[in-house]
Amino acid sequence: MIPTLESERLVLGGWRKNDFPAHAAFFADEQRMRYMGGPKSECEAWTAFAAMLGEWVLNGYGMFAVQLKETGSVVGFVGLWHPSYIDEPELAWSLYAGFEGRGYAVEAARRVQVWTARDLGLPPLMTFIHPENLPSQAVAKRLGATPLPPTTLRGEPRLFFRHRLPA
Repeated sequence: MIPTLESERLVLGGWRKNDFPAHAAFFADEQRMRYMGGPKSECEAWTAFAAMLGEWVLNGYGMFAVQLKETGSVVGFVGLWHPSYIDEPELAWSLYAGFEGRGYAVEAARRVQVWTARDLGLPPLMTFIHPENLPSQAVAKRLGATPLPPTTLRGEPRLFFRHRLPA
C-alpha cells in the first residue's frame, strides 16, 4: 500500500514495527520536539507512529520512513500530512538525532515532490514551519519554496511556504 521511492542515497517506504524505538526516541527528545508541542511519552509516540500509517489508509498518501540505502537505518520521516483541519496536504519532514546537516531532508522532500506531482497529480505543495525552526526554514529555501504571509496552526504561529512543481 505504501510505495517505495528511491533517491541517490535514500529509500522512502513503509514503516516497520522495529522502526518504532528510533521514532519513540525522537518524540521523547526535548530538543527535537521543541517546535512540535514538546516531548511525548512512549504511548503518545506510539499513537503518532500508528497515525502515520493511518493517513495512508484515509488519504492514499502519508509519511514515509526515510532509510539510508547503505545501511537500512531509519533516519527520519518525510511525506504528506493532511489532518481534517487543514485544507490541503502539507509537505513535512523530520530527521532523527545525528542525521541532520547531510542533505537528507532536502533529498527526501524532493523525491516526494516528484512523486506527488507525477503519480498523484497534486498541485504545488505547502509547508508550515515554526518561526524559530531555522533548520526547517533552510530546507524549505533549498527546495525553492516561496514564503507567504505567516499564519497560525492549532493556535500557534507558523511561517507558510509554497513549493514549486518539480521540473
